Amino acid sequence: MIRLSKRLALWALPVLVASHAAAQRAPSAGAQASAAHAGAASVLAAHPRHRSQPRQPATGPVEIGIAAFNDFHGALLPPHQAVLVPNGTGKPTPEGNTAIPAGGVAWMASTLDAVRAKYPNHVTVSAGDLISGSPITSSLFLDEPSVGAMNRMGLEFNALGNHEFDRGRLEILRMAHGGCEQYTVRKPCALEPYGKPRFTFLAANTLTQDGTPLLPPTGMKFFGQGKRRVGIGFIGMTLRGTGDISPPAGVKGLRWADEAKTANHYAPLLRRQGADVVALLIHQGGRVRNDPADPNGCTDLYGDIREILDRLDPSIDLVISGHTHWAYVCDYVGKKPNPDGTPHHVLLTSAGLWGEEVTDIDVLVDPLRHRMISAHAHNVVVQSDPYQGPKGMVEGSDAMPRFKPRPDIAAYVERYVAATKQYSARKVGYLAQGAAKTEGPESSTGGPLGHLIADAQLAATKGAGAQIAFMNPFGVRASLWPGEDKSLTFGQIYAVQPFGNQLMTVTMTGAQIKATLEEGFDTIGVQQALSPSAGFTYSYDRSHPVGERITGMTLHGLPLDPAASYRVTISDFLANGGDTFTIFTKGIDKTPGEIDLAALEAWLAQSPPRPMPADQRDIDLRPDLNPNRNTPPPGMHY
Repeated sequence: MIRLSKRLALWALPVLVASHAAAQRAPSAGAQASAAHAGAASVLAAHPRHRSQPRQPATGPVEIGIAAFNDFHGALLPPHQAVLVPNGTGKPTPEGNTAIPAGGVAWMASTLDAVRAKYPNHVTVSAGDLISGSPITSSLFLDEPSVGAMNRMGLEFNALGNHEFDRGRLEILRMAHGGCEQYTVRKPCALEPYGKPRFTFLAANTLTQDGTPLLPPTGMKFFGQGKRRVGIGFIGMTLRGTGDISPPAGVKGLRWADEAKTANHYAPLLRRQGADVVALLIHQGGRVRNDPADPNGCTDLYGDIREILDRLDPSIDLVISGHTHWAYVCDYVGKKPNPDGTPHHVLLTSAGLWGEEVTDIDVLVDPLRHRMISAHAHNVVVQSDPYQGPKGMVEGSDAMPRFKPRPDIAAYVERYVAATKQYSARKVGYLAQGAAKTEGPESSTGGPLGHLIADAQLAATKGAGAQIAFMNPFGVRASLWPGEDKSLTFGQIYAVQPFGNQLMTVTMTGAQIKATLEEGFDTIGVQQALSPSAGFTYSYDRSHPVGERITGMTLHGLPLDPAASYRVTISDFLANGGDTFTIFTKGIDKTPGEIDLAALEAWLAQSPPRPMPADQRDIDLRPDLNPNRNTPPPGMHY
């Protein structure tokens, strides 16, 4: 049981409130409750499946159900991934687990309905990365169908994650406010008009040039009337490092404030506005070491979320997190005690990714003393249809609910599946063997797949004088497995490179190339070794001081001359300083090229079947010093 501090005094600032039966919701006034955001208080139409609900008791605590998820990433169709749950034997993973087929937005809709049906009062929220980094069915249409599905499923608040910024500031404003203005390579509204979402995007720590949030920082929902009226407030934000991993040109003029300081600023404002419970929706998270794997466990929580939790004000009751793709439910004791000196317990949750789980949070509120009495949570697996995995059929289990796809959502998604088929099913080339996206400690390198992409980019820009190409490992989004005839489809390569970056060839000195590679091993951001094209080799040693870790560089067997000039091809994301590779911005004589995905398609089509690179190009001389020990969540492969 989680017990937290009593609420603060009421706040005198104005409140935007929209009636919805016995419940009401609105964004808080916050730092920028302007006319531009007044539309965020629009009425959310009741879903017909929610009309029959349990009766609310006339006395005692008020119960609120929160249905939460995170990192949906436009996963409209089942991702053919499994959630591992303990099988009761107590054996370690994998012997101690059952694999449950999970995900698919139509199945997710049924799961949300089942969770919400338990509660007379409920609210549905997301902790970021709702869109982008998405499969082709959603991404090809700029994730408009994902928003459309969420409208139909009753989502009410979504905190911005880092991937919401992949297509730039203007596009995220379009996604938040509606419209068909074009800010990307692809044209919006290709299948239907895109209207204003029926839910609110929250962005408390995403600040514009004048210091105000880009979108509403907070949201509020009220339940009941009179003395039994209670409110729950949400603070929504992304990780403060979002700018380092977003396209620099697209987020120019934005900055991201410290997560804990931002949350601590808005929590008392929400209390004064009438919130009896304050929940933080944050796109930052942790990892756990449950063995056997357990989506409801919290053994040895580690990661960036801990430092944030330790600095949170005790007036924050719940933290719904994301970003790491791990699932967990934790009773976390923060370092800041309650006003009465007792330990402050925070309920921390995360629901994995791709809509494979929904967190069912049960909150009891004392309406007379205006405080949360208790909070409990568990992750509900969105069990969907069995699928053929690499080691056989993943059948699932009758020990937990098997959900059926909700017909209206399934029909809606099918419209986009049909519209996508002419693109996704088209064969684009042949690959001699599979190429896995690197995972675990090796995820900071691109591996053979990163090398394959770099080779494709070099070949595509030979006309611009390219001699070397570099691919950033974190831009490789999925593995590449050819069919029995070694063929690959457009949908497969799209999953590997879904962002539509333009290639750029620039002139750099050998010294600048070395300085750029050094940036991959500095103390800013996550370390990553750029994947080079064939003919270029470099070695690095983390035992050396920062700035002196690149120990050798050769091009076609000859040492790189620090004073000589070389033509280097990269994506426009890197050319603008993305992933903290700032030296690329100093490249001169810039020659724009084609889209990165087109380069990969052309490379795969030239020499069927294209062999996978097998040479060693980026050489780690001290792999024992690799700080990246993060493994993928149990049962999941990218």
